[in-house]
Amino acid sequence: MHDERFSGLRRRGFLAAGTGAAALALVGCGNGNGNGNGTGDDPADSGDGKPAKGGRLRAAFAGGGASETLDPHLANLFADAARAKALYDKLADFGADLSAQPRLAASWEPDKTLARWKVTLRQATFHDGRPVTAKDVLYSYRRIADPKQAYRAKASLEPIDLDASRATGERVIEFVLKRPTAEFPNVLAAFGAYVVPENATDFDKKPVGSGPFRFVSFAPGRSAVFRRNDAYWDGAPHLDELELVVVNEESARVNALLGGQIEYAHELAPTTARAHEGKGQIEIVRLRGSAMQAFCMKTDRAPFDDKRVREAFFLIADRQELVDGALSGAGVVGNDLFGKGYEYYADGLPQRAQDLDRARALLKQAGAEKLKVTLDTSAVAAGFTEAAGIFRDQAAKAGVTVDVKVGSKDSYWKDILDNGTLCCYRSGAMPIEAHISQRLLTDSTTNATKWQHKDFDALYQQAQATRDKAGRAAVYERMQRRLYAEGGFLIWGFADWIIGTARAVKGVETKAPANTLDWARFDKVWLA
Repeated sequence: MHDERFSGLRRRGFLAAGTGAAALALVGCGNGNGNGNGTGDDPADSGDGKPAKGGRLRAAFAGGGASETLDPHLANLFADAARAKALYDKLADFGADLSAQPRLAASWEPDKTLARWKVTLRQATFHDGRPVTAKDVLYSYRRIADPKQAYRAKASLEPIDLDASRATGERVIEFVLKRPTAEFPNVLAAFGAYVVPENATDFDKKPVGSGPFRFVSFAPGRSAVFRRNDAYWDGAPHLDELELVVVNEESARVNALLGGQIEYAHELAPTTARAHEGKGQIEIVRLRGSAMQAFCMKTDRAPFDDKRVREAFFLIADRQELVDGALSGAGVVGNDLFGKGYEYYADGLPQRAQDLDRARALLKQAGAEKLKVTLDTSAVAAGFTEAAGIFRDQAAKAGVTVDVKVGSKDSYWKDILDNGTLCCYRSGAMPIEAHISQRLLTDSTTNATKWQHKDFDALYQQAQATRDKAGRAAVYERMQRRLYAEGGFLIWGFADWIIGTARAVKGVETKAPANTLDWARFDKVWLA
């Protein structure tokens, strides 16, 4: 079950210098109070705890450079997801406990076979006033499933027979599935499965969604500005405007927050959080254990096409040292499986510990006694470069030479998807079955480990089709045992996700792991 650790602007006022956004400049609104309205009011003395209307909130995220797009079906980075969430809706999204929660879908109901699902849409409108209809949903899903494209949610939508699925009313869809699927609502909530208007193609110049904010402007690698959608089906946002700015350097995000240039800084380092927590200048929000931390081994190429080498690397890692050193202790150790604490997690497997003698023996068996390998990393995520250095030193004790290569923050995630052999990797929250469908199936579009096994694909389909929950859990455990023994993800920890906000910012959800419905949900945030 779900681990309790997970429960429980002014546009001209901010300029990011270049696509790397390492430098910040404030023009004309340097009151330093963090409220972005230029009034000079002390936020500690304003408001009565009730949501206040108005103002512009400026939120900083690491981004993807000049290649960024507002096409929600191409969303891969957290910045992409935040922009997509502002403009668009999905049929469902994941709650804090990773269960599917209705969004544009008012309800869903399977037939007795679990192979046909009736989905009824709520009454909602796009920003141009058109109603959201079943035809829009089918267009969106068929676009995502285009075999010529690599849209993020394609593997998650694979169970749907989109040729046979149809609209049975303006707001009713009959989804016909290729096989019985007990957890079909998770498909509706898949990362990137946003609903766009029928025939929509122009996403960067004038995107139209049904989300809480309307499009104002977009400069790839720099900034996106949105305005409140007063007609939003889930209630109009409290903010007048939202600006999502790209600031790749963590130190720059911190300095911008401290200087009043932004009000929300996504992904702060544990050392930053410790330095400022409880000091009164900014607020620190910790989303406990929500970020998987890993090294990704590509299983389709040397040296990691030999499972003995992969097992040796599992045994080289001192996970506690990595958590202590790379995360400053702000997390827990991992066991080479995604989703610690989530439903279906195989928590009965023994915790793997460092065993250098066994690692050396396995490398010798594989003919890789003096192995040299390049480890790709980047300052794109907190702890990545630190983790790479720690693991390099750990590997040396097993006779392995690791050459750490620091790549571009702007293109890192694109670069490591298909290139290289070993890289630093991380992930936000999603159900274990979604992690499998998006990253571990033969046709998964974000399969960074190149784990491609038809028998593994078949087990996933078997799990999906198993009506009985206990039986389904047994299949997922079987799959995880195989990944534990010979997979390509060396998952060494689960980090706290750390967000910093100005004291004036209220309504930020404190128990929503990254990637879930209430993470980066700015329609419920206000400025006191």
